[in-house]
Amino acid sequence: MSRVAWLEQGAAHVWRPYCQHRTAPPPLAVTRAEGCRLTLADGRELVDGTASWWTAAHGYGHPHIRARVGAQLDAMPHVAFGGLAHEAAYSLAARLAALLADASRVAGGEGAGSLSRVFFTESGSVAVEVALKMALQSFHNSGRPRRTVVAFDGAYHGDTFATMSLCDPTDGMHAAFAGSGLRVVHMPLPAPGDHAFEERFATVAGDVACVIVEPLLQCAGGMRVHEGEALRRIRRACDARGALLVFDEIATGFFRSGRRFALEEAQVVPDIVVLGKALTGGTLPLAAAVASEAVFAAFLGPESTKALQHGPTYMANALACAAAHASLDLFEAGDCAARVARLEAVLRERLAPLRSRPRVVDVRVKGAMGVVEMEPGSAPSSDVFASRGAFIRPIRLARADLVYLMPPLVIGGADFDVLAGAIEGGL
Repeated sequence: MSRVAWLEQGAAHVWRPYCQHRTAPPPLAVTRAEGCRLTLADGRELVDGTASWWTAAHGYGHPHIRARVGAQLDAMPHVAFGGLAHEAAYSLAARLAALLADASRVAGGEGAGSLSRVFFTESGSVAVEVALKMALQSFHNSGRPRRTVVAFDGAYHGDTFATMSLCDPTDGMHAAFAGSGLRVVHMPLPAPGDHAFEERFATVAGDVACVIVEPLLQCAGGMRVHEGEALRRIRRACDARGALLVFDEIATGFFRSGRRFALEEAQVVPDIVVLGKALTGGTLPLAAAVASEAVFAAFLGPESTKALQHGPTYMANALACAAAHASLDLFEAGDCAARVARLEAVLRERLAPLRSRPRVVDVRVKGAMGVVEMEPGSAPSSDVFASRGAFIRPIRLARADLVYLMPPLVIGGADFDVLAGAIEGGL
């Protein structure tokens, strides 16, 4: 059997993500991943510029994560979380609550009470859905139902039906589903000297259950950056009208945007925060919606109808929780903030000169993310970057193409040079 026979045999049966099968080239066949590199079936090595959709913060195959998962596998791979409990999940919930309590103290500024109640899911999209259910049902349980959710232009929060409703209805990848899910009102993010957000919010505020936003950095919706003051204005608007604030930190959390959590830099504490991606270091699927005690209290009472009726089959999977513990160990062991600051500096240094290239619209850097925004349809294909030793997968939206880097946070200088050189040469 040839080294890629499995690819040829399975191609007629696999439905690939974000893929127009009629025109897309075959995917790259990966046989091994180690450190920041992917080994292909043809023997080539590529530096991974996307950290496996931003998850592999510590690189691939880290021995500490492997050891922790292996020990958990020997003891117990999984038990249903309904009516049963296991140490890996309960200690992880306490650990996340402690991290967020510390982050909230660092943030100071404006915000809710403690983020201390952790609901585990298998994916970020489902965790966002759970956060929305928490917000909407908390008002229903209190006898004063609200049904509207506020999201923002350029938003992306996932691919399930409720999360598709939150995505930008015009420019987002889910425009075909606009209006088919939740009652969502899209607004512009607050901008300096512009009160369009506050004016628009005032017209619907009486029915708004929550406002949801990716803090500081909108990722898959366009890699757009905004300031902490925008989030503080949103927090004040929510407080004035009694709405909840949800931070989607699935991509921005765990140092990707610079700090441990974006809420620290923004100096805003939300009512609910959603975590995922780098939580397990890119090894196993796990996400969480973490709510304040005030939100949790709205679900307490003698009536079973007030309970949060949600429970994914693999919720709080023990192997994934073990991987998350190991990932958090690694985040705590090194000075990740300093490492990301250095990475941010070299991203600016290498990408800034590309502003003068033909068809380049803008260059933006935030934390360990750098993007070259190009005119629609003008970005090179992934194969062009692969020919230069890098895996870089542009995001193609209606209004722009985005050639971006979100590499493992541990990437070294030689591997980073491969990524930067691939973009410089590819463009």
